Amino acid sequence: MKSVQVQAIAAIEELLRVSEIKKGQILVIGCSSSEIVGETIGHGSSFETAKLVFDAIYPILKDRGIYLAAQCCEHLNRALIIERDCGEKYGLEEVAVVPQPKAGGSFATCAWNGFSSPMAVEHIRAHAGLDIGGTLIGMHLKDVAVPVRLSVSKIGDASLLAARTRPKYIGGIRARYE
Repeated sequence: MKSVQVQAIAAIEELLRVSEIKKGQILVIGCSSSEIVGETIGHGSSFETAKLVFDAIYPILKDRGIYLAAQCCEHLNRALIIERDCGEKYGLEEVAVVPQPKAGGSFATCAWNGFSSPMAVEHIRAHAGLDIGGTLIGMHLKDVAVPVRLSVSKIGDASLLAARTRPKYIGGIRARYE
């Protein structure tokens, strides 16, 4: 399981470097602990594995002042667990739910337990994201998501997909963007 933490740290550090996400911005993570341990998503949840990943990633984000949005599973309509100050900064509306390993997911439950003042929200427009195990985070990214190919392609047995976002290009042929 130590390799899971090493892979998670390598993936998040590379994504932070490539995405150029800034202090005060939001990074969404969807994490299937089932996929990490080699099971089908939703059928082998491992709180211990999710905690290993959370404990590896969260301190890195917190030290850099980047907000983590932990995506819940489909049973909570992919709601997100965030720190209350993130919700206040971005004017997000709180919803009444507390994730559990079998209703929300183990990673979101770890976030709820690990944040100093957690809250749940339905929608977010994150600046970058990491999808661990096919959790479908795209709905929580800003409009123009750009795939990021990481040198780390898996955490445990779970495939990784990463993205950064960029502003929309508007204005047509005469416009300048830089």
